[in-house]
Amino acid sequence: MARFHSLPVAAVDRLTEDSVALTFAVPPGLREEYRHAPGQHLALRRIVDGTEIRRTYSICSPAPTPDEEGPRTLRVGVRLVEGGAFSPYALKEIAVGDELEVMTPAGGFTLEPAPGLYAAVVGGSGITPVLSIVATLLDREPEARFCLVRSDRTSASTMFLEEVADLKDRFPDRFQLVTALSREEQQAGLPTGRLDEERLSGLLPALLPVESVAGWFLCGPFGLVQSAERALRGLGVRRTRIHEEIFHVDDGSVAAPPGPSLAHSTVTARLDGRGGTWPVDDGESLLETVLRNRPDAPYACKGGVCGTCRAFLVSGEVRMDRNFALEPEETEAGYVLACQSHPLTETVELDFDR
Repeated sequence: MARFHSLPVAAVDRLTEDSVALTFAVPPGLREEYRHAPGQHLALRRIVDGTEIRRTYSICSPAPTPDEEGPRTLRVGVRLVEGGAFSPYALKEIAVGDELEVMTPAGGFTLEPAPGLYAAVVGGSGITPVLSIVATLLDREPEARFCLVRSDRTSASTMFLEEVADLKDRFPDRFQLVTALSREEQQAGLPTGRLDEERLSGLLPALLPVESVAGWFLCGPFGLVQSAERALRGLGVRRTRIHEEIFHVDDGSVAAPPGPSLAHSTVTARLDGRGGTWPVDDGESLLETVLRNRPDAPYACKGGVCGTCRAFLVSGEVRMDRNFALEPEETEAGYVLACQSHPLTETVELDFDR
């Protein structure tokens, strides 16, 4: 069960003009709770004028080994979003010694170290979870290789430039790095321009044997991730080998039209070993219903992106407005995003503990 704890800020490192890395110190008594898989994320919480604000940021530091007690520190990358409710505060106000409310790790965009060839296509701050995945994989598994294709606007706007360069120095034979800049010429490497479907369809087979890649990790803005997925599917890559995490979604281009829902429905939810049944108000999501009665229900983005509110649909039927977090295998197994789910039957039962 995800929980918030107050963690002290141990370091604030400026990465670019519009991004920082925040490092949290994890006290011994909480280290097991903050044990994480490479690629998972944290939700940070603050209260502004009586309103609770949560934002999700991926962990960029390597995951602890199974025989470790848990992480001593956790590091996340934050990029400024103009008009955002949290990122301006992170870049301009947070200082070493401050304490922030930090949720325990969540998310399924992960890779447990195993031998084989892996690859990622990332854009902008999408490097953050992949940095943890690559560092953990290459450190722990000597028979693993990784190809990273990253897209940024300019070299000055590239997050974790030094950290990625360090991985290239440490693992020159097992880590392949390809950088594309959309607004700046490079002396070496790819020509300037965006990585769209057509470009990726030609580039990826030239870089590595696409059919031999055990897992593809796509992370960043919606457009890049969709272009990369279409390119890979066109190259014959099975959907089960493609893993995606969306960081930015243009609501205007992907908003779901209003769908059917059922008035006078009730939801039964099991959460942290306790259950309850409540009426669903007209138009609200099942997460909103549960939160009115159980404020400890897990959530972060409420936009169908982070997957923090994932729940198992025990009975009944729901309509999900959109889903950018669950893999097809998860939805087929019966999982839904509570923040996007609306009842289609008179009773619906969710289990947040599965």
